[in-house]
Formats: sequence, structure tokens, C-alpha cells
Amino acid sequence: MSLPPPRALLWDWDNTLVDAWAGVQAGMNAALRAFGMPEWTVEEVRARARLSLRESFPALFGAEWEKARDLFYTEVRARHLEFITPLAGVAEAMAAGASWPQGVVSNKQGPILRREAEHLGWSPRFGVLLGAGDAVADKPSPAPVLLALEKLGVAPGPEVWFIGDTGVDMQAARAAGCSAVLLGDAAHDGGVDLLAPDAHFRDGHELAKCLLGLAKAPQFA
Repeated sequence: MSLPPPRALLWDWDNTLVDAWAGVQAGMNAALRAFGMPEWTVEEVRARARLSLRESFPALFGAEWEKARDLFYTEVRARHLEFITPLAGVAEAMAAGASWPQGVVSNKQGPILRREAEHLGWSPRFGVLLGAGDAVADKPSPAPVLLALEKLGVAPGPEVWFIGDTGVDMQAARAAGCSAVLLGDAAHDGGVDLLAPDAHFRDGHELAKCLLGLAKAPQFA
């Protein structure tokens, strides 16, 4: 790994820290059914869910995309907490990152993101939790990354690790001048080689081990 030690850690949410795909699938299929469109399997949801809703729904649903949006969010708000599950090792990785400011930058709607973090008892870990609609644009724009860093009081740079699972996360990180760190195998988004991250960790356990080692380095002793 060639990354500099971090000054801050920014995390994506879905499929980086939590598995929430069943809730997203329920909302997506509620919208698709209403428009007489074929429903998606969870594998299709994982493969297609990259951009925020305000970026992706106009292309999918056309002029009535706002109706589809409302159907989606009604279903998600009703059911999302039933499905959310922390991914392996991420609690340890977040704990290992406690030496640095931490935040979340997600393309999940901000209020839903913050409710999920609260439900899991994770809100105190983060100095900022930003979702879709909280900045002037969503990932892959650098706008939410830069806004999160502004709220944390941290300047952008390669010492900021943006940790995510998709190419959209890697694009947003690089556009903001930060290090693009991939968590997981990115099988749902073309694989590790295609995404070409600055660093790659197979799972939260591997990332936690790295962060613990950096926290114990002389500058933190």
C-alpha cells in the first residue's frame, strides 16, 4: 500500500459499512411495479445502484420520475430498518479509525442515512453524515466530499482516505483530491482492476488491521 497515513477517513455507506440492499430493492420494486416495469432482483439492484436517485430516476422513469421517487421513498422509509446489517469487520475498522476524524458521504437520501446510523448506534462515531441532497450535487461529484471535509475542518488531500465500494466512490474521491480506497472485491462494479483504486482492502478486518498499525505508529505514540 502506497497511501500516506490518513488525516481523516470518509466512508461510503451502502455495501461499504452496511448491507441494506433488501430495503433498496423493496423501494425500487415498488416504483417499478407502479410503472408496469419488470422488478429487479437484488443482484440487479446491486449492479445498477450507483448514482443518487435524483441522478438516475429521470433516465429510468422519464417525466414522471418524481412520482417514482415518492413511491420509492415511501416503501424504503417503511421498511429499511428491518433489513440493515453491518458488514464483516467494519465495526472494528471504524473503531480502529478513532484516531482520526471520520465522516460518511453516501448517495442514500440524507435523512434515511442518518436514521440508519442512529438505529445502529453509530452516529457518535462520525463528525458528519451526508447523504444525497445534502450538497449541491451527489457523488461522483466532489461536492459532498468537500462539504464533509469542510464540516470536519479538514483540508482535502491524499491524506484523506475516501473508502467505498464502487467506481462512483473512487471518482468522487479523486475529483476531491483525496485517496480512493476500495473496500471489498467490487464484483458488482467491474472488479478491482477496472476501478484501479489507490489502495484495496478485501474486507473490514483487513482495513482494521491496517488502521490499528498506523494508529500505533510513532506519530500517534
